[in-house]
Amino acid sequence: MFENMDFSKMGELLSQVQEKAKSLELELENREFSAKSGAGLVKVSANGKGEIIDVSIDDSLLEDKESLQILLISAINDVLAMVAQNRNSLTSDVLGSLGGKL
Repeated sequence: MFENMDFSKMGELLSQVQEKAKSLELELENREFSAKSGAGLVKVSANGKGEIIDVSIDDSLLEDKESLQILLISAINDVLAMVAQNRNSLTSDVLGSLGGKL
């Protein structure tokens, strides 16, 4: 299993992985995703780290608590799914770029 691995380069590889991880975190933090529900009555935005950074609610929903809750949950779930998909894609790209070095 370990016959073809060059352990003398493990420190260098670890350093590269750490650099790429820091770069990935910064890239995720700077990306922004938005999802709408209820034909745009609710809009939720999140950064690439999955932190909700903005919520916009149409005034017409302020009197209908149940609808507001449903639409808010839907928009939050959608934007978090976008963030997760993006994170998985970026992580796969980073790991793929290291594949030949392992």
